[in-house]
Amino acid sequence: MTTESLLIELPDHVVRALKELAVQTHQTPEKLAALSVVGNLPPRLPDVSTVSQAEFLALQNLSVDELRQIASSQWPQAQHERQDELLEKNAEGNISDVERRELARLREDADRHMLRKAYAWAVLRWRGYPTPSLDELPLE
Repeated sequence: MTTESLLIELPDHVVRALKELAVQTHQTPEKLAALSVVGNLPPRLPDVSTVSQAEFLALQNLSVDELRQIASSQWPQAQHERQDELLEKNAEGNISDVERRELARLREDADRHMLRKAYAWAVLRWRGYPTPSLDELPLE
């Protein structure tokens, strides 16, 4: 792994905290600062399309309330029901080509919705807000 230097200014109390922790953990303040930065960067989106990347990155500009609304949003019940209906038809082998394309679109919509929710939670966490545990999240 290659490295680059980046000169940043930090408040005195942060530098003091890094130095104290460095002594306690037998590490350098620079290494601790780098670990902190790496651990707190917003999530990367290398595996989604360029269009989706722009959409997800735009979430970083939303307010906390807007992010919480997205993070706790639910996929519409009608879409759930239609997807279940089409999945059943597919399992029975009674699905038309038009319905198969609809099912694929619904799957993409559901995946996009879940990714958007997850990214909203990740941005909230990056900003320092607590995120719920898996047990605290709604099932649907």
